[in-house]
Amino acid sequence: MMPLVPINYLAVLVSAVVMMVLGALWYGPIFGKQWARMMGFTPEKMAEAQKRSMAKSYILMALGALVMSFVLAHAVIFANAYLNMGGASAGLAVGFANWIGFIAPVSLGTVLWEGKSWKLWMINSGYYLVGLLIIGVILAVWM
Repeated sequence: MMPLVPINYLAVLVSAVVMMVLGALWYGPIFGKQWARMMGFTPEKMAEAQKRSMAKSYILMALGALVMSFVLAHAVIFANAYLNMGGASAGLAVGFANWIGFIAPVSLGTVLWEGKSWKLWMINSGYYLVGLLIIGVILAVWM
């Protein structure tokens, strides 16, 4: 029988909300105009997208953020138990390791095979790097 893992579900929920807020800032006032331009989104396309129901997209992104936070919480627990790491340093290490091990390599395909720019890759993968670092710290400190 597998032992129960002591997950702080409130920390997971807060982390998911933080990811959504970061996304709104990252793809809004921080890099929104550059991102839209590099993606080829014209003001007309943006207005059209806003007319369609974006609620489904936001709900799915929130669900993805919740899953990511839940899985990262397990990685933080692993770091605490097996690597003898704790606190903010464990959160930063786990966040970075997950970014460099999963997000960065998988997202490289957008540059290598889809012809997107490195700058666009940096914006998109940078969002996940910053997000994983932040929620890693939240989860590690709030265990």
